[in-house]
Amino acid sequence: NDGTVVTWGSNYEGQLDGAPISAGFVAIACGYDHSVALRNDGTVVVWGGGECERDEPPTRAGFVAIACGDHHSVALHSDGTVVSWSDGVAHG
Repeated sequence: NDGTVVTWGSNYEGQLDGAPISAGFVAIACGYDHSVALRNDGTVVVWGGGECERDEPPTRAGFVAIACGDHHSVALHSDGTVVSWSDGVAHG
């Protein structure tokens, strides 16, 4: 009820590394080796294998939704803009 993130698993790809230990999260999304969480203040937190942090995740507040693909993430801002970031590598 307090919005605390709990993670578990094999951590084979480092997807659990750096998970936040604070409360106040309202949404979470998972990619192949990374996770993204949305705080109740509209900020975004990214952790995991590090690949999805090669391009900078958003640092401003005001986001209302998040989603992840295998190697990319997107966040919807309250002003209607969408921010995307990825590992910078073409996968196919």
